[in-house]
Amino acid sequence: MTAIFVTQLCMERCCAYASAVTEHRTEPTDAVPASSSKKSWALAHRSRGRWTERYLAPPRRTPPPRHPLFLPSDLAAPRAHDSRVRALDSRPPPRDRQMLSLGAIRNICAAFDAVALTVIAAGLSRGTGPHPRRHPFSAHAHSPHSADFPTIAACRAAISASKGSSSRPQPSPSSSDAGPAKKPAPAEQPVLVRIKHERDPERLYELFKFNAHNRLLVENRFAFEDAVGRLAGARRFDLVEGILEQHKALPQGRREGFVVRIIGLYGKARMSDHALKTFQEMEMYGCPRTAKSLNATMKVLVQAQLFDKVMLLIQEGPEKYGVKLDDISYNTVVKMLCDMGELRSAYRAMQDMEKEGLRPDVITYTTLMAAFYKYGQREVGDGLWNLMRLRGCEPTLASYNVRVQFLINRRRGWQANELVRKMYAAGIKPDEITYNLVIKGFFMMGEHEMAKTIFGAMHGRGCKPNGKVYQTMIHYLCKNRDYDLAFRLCKDSMEKNWFPSVDTIKQLLKGLMGISKDRNAKEIMKLVSGKKPSYSDDEIEAFKDILSQYA
Repeated sequence: MTAIFVTQLCMERCCAYASAVTEHRTEPTDAVPASSSKKSWALAHRSRGRWTERYLAPPRRTPPPRHPLFLPSDLAAPRAHDSRVRALDSRPPPRDRQMLSLGAIRNICAAFDAVALTVIAAGLSRGTGPHPRRHPFSAHAHSPHSADFPTIAACRAAISASKGSSSRPQPSPSSSDAGPAKKPAPAEQPVLVRIKHERDPERLYELFKFNAHNRLLVENRFAFEDAVGRLAGARRFDLVEGILEQHKALPQGRREGFVVRIIGLYGKARMSDHALKTFQEMEMYGCPRTAKSLNATMKVLVQAQLFDKVMLLIQEGPEKYGVKLDDISYNTVVKMLCDMGELRSAYRAMQDMEKEGLRPDVITYTTLMAAFYKYGQREVGDGLWNLMRLRGCEPTLASYNVRVQFLINRRRGWQANELVRKMYAAGIKPDEITYNLVIKGFFMMGEHEMAKTIFGAMHGRGCKPNGKVYQTMIHYLCKNRDYDLAFRLCKDSMEKNWFPSVDTIKQLLKGLMGISKDRNAKEIMKLVSGKKPSYSDDEIEAFKDILSQYA
């Protein structure tokens, strides 16, 4: 490092001196006397140090003699690689005798090179002594290379070989010994995905059993509903009981909402006795009872038509279970009594509700009105309508549909249509059920054109027909022998995946074949064949028989 530094220093000094000489040659020599030139040269180079003033003296009139140097003949010659020296050598001879000649500059450069080489040789000679002292970073600079030391040519050959081999796959050396490589095992699917796609009841039960403490599964209501529905469809009620009883013992079983869900699942599996037992044993799991769990149990018993157990539960509820009935409980009782045909008892239940300080709501009045209208007691139904409005309960869409249904059953389509207008005036928008009832009423009255008009007005009033509306239209159009419009509506309905009943399709196919609309009948048959889930084989054969009879 010292030799390199000395060499760089020498080259910098030589280049600086050459540039100074070049600048001095560009000035006229007769403008400045020799004495002032000497002083200015000394001032210009005073900052370069004593070494520069000693060895780079001001120019003389006569060139200094060349002193012999103890150097080889090739080092005493001028350095051919120095571009600056060649540039000075190519210039014409100086016009001022006070400047150094080019020969002197060449000798100075040769002297600098000699000094640098001497320093380098001295540094190399230190490492060959008995006690070499090397810098830790240059400890291996003078060690001979090993036989396998990579050369540039070897590196290039290795790179080209690696590029060629990467383009084609090479078998690993261990593949021949280990045999064919095994495919990695597929990642295990989440438990919810496995439960959804599992069709074996036993395996489905095992999944719930081994994941009983998986909170992601336990808190998922939809997974339980789907699994219980499939197990009940397979009539594996023992597995349903095993799953639900296991989950009742979990810490979540102390929450009433979790127990209510189990009661509802028992009701979905049509295991009402287990639902009632779960309600009665809630204290064993440390879960308090409220009207919420009582109403869930009553709903399951009503769906199973176990009315005696419902009445017994209502009688024992406040005393035995410490649960007070609320408005939902009374509405459940009213609905149960109406389904039983006990209209007077249902009305008394509403009066008992008022005695308990609970106010009947619109659901209570609508349920009673529907029952009295159904059994032909219009006066009581209208009285309940007026009583409801008198007590500040505004009728809802369901309340209006109950009255429309009663008018349609009495074949009073025009009054039903007028009631629909009152619905719009009251700010209540009719739904598909309302329009379906009115359309059916006009067809039953023989007002086919009015029914078609109402069907066309549905789109303009922001209500699109559903499958039931299409079924009503196609059925009555076929009865009226309007097969062309029935075909268009049936095609539109089937393209939306709404298929009419089998009897209606048979009636339409017979009508189309009877009026020589074979192409339309085949188009309907094509849509029927693409239904998913498909019709049964017997139904498909019945459709084909109709086409073959009229062919």
